[in-house]
Amino acid sequence: MGKYIHVSESEGEVAVVTLDRPKMNALSSDLLTELAQVVEGFVESPPKAVVFTGGERVFAAGAEISEFEDSTKALELGRLFHRTLGAIAMIPRVTIAAVNGYALGGGCELALACDFRVAGQRSKFGQPEILLGIIPGGGGTQRLARLVGVSKAKDLILSGRQVAAEEALEIGLVDKVVQDDTVLRSAITWAESFAKGALVAQTLAKYAIDQGIETALEGGLNLELRAFAEVFKSEDAKIGIKSFFENGPGKAEFIGR
Repeated sequence: MGKYIHVSESEGEVAVVTLDRPKMNALSSDLLTELAQVVEGFVESPPKAVVFTGGERVFAAGAEISEFEDSTKALELGRLFHRTLGAIAMIPRVTIAAVNGYALGGGCELALACDFRVAGQRSKFGQPEILLGIIPGGGGTQRLARLVGVSKAKDLILSGRQVAAEEALEIGLVDKVVQDDTVLRSAITWAESFAKGALVAQTLAKYAIDQGIETALEGGLNLELRAFAEVFKSEDAKIGIKSFFENGPGKAEFIGR
């Protein structure tokens, strides 16, 4: 257990990463460094799925503003954000942000680095940097635009306004809205459903989607073809195909290899 980052595991072998830096889970350089060490370990030796969460009232309220001393310090902190959130995006398993309360600035960017987002009914999302006379520096201008579209990303980033859970769901910023007291359990249950699946296929499919979206269609199709051939080397592919012929679709019991 670290100073600001706590890692536990659900019964379904899902790693649960909790941010714990009172009072507002501000993302300081110390917290980001500690988080980077954890998630870089997940990249090298991944659990079956990962859930990121914060406190009951705040997921993460943003970067530690006191560390924005000048452009040099800002660049250093921005690079640390990119390293940390980039590592989250590179975890070769399903990642889910379980968001209660506020996910603002860097906190929103952390949630954007995950594959999916589960939000409590009272949660709020936003990139309010413009209200300080600055812009997002942890990937917000890029990941938000890719997720919700350019126009809506400009709306949120250029205004700095916060969106409540239902609007976040409507624009595609979050994937599920649940009761506030069930956010973490809902995220873990969802993650456990992936943890029971064909992990090699999940990894290859996630890689093909994430990398392919950055290329022209032809390049993405070639990437998919290589991943398609690669997945047939897995034990799960053999199990799934055998189960299909013996029992029909959707009944395979995968072993994650």
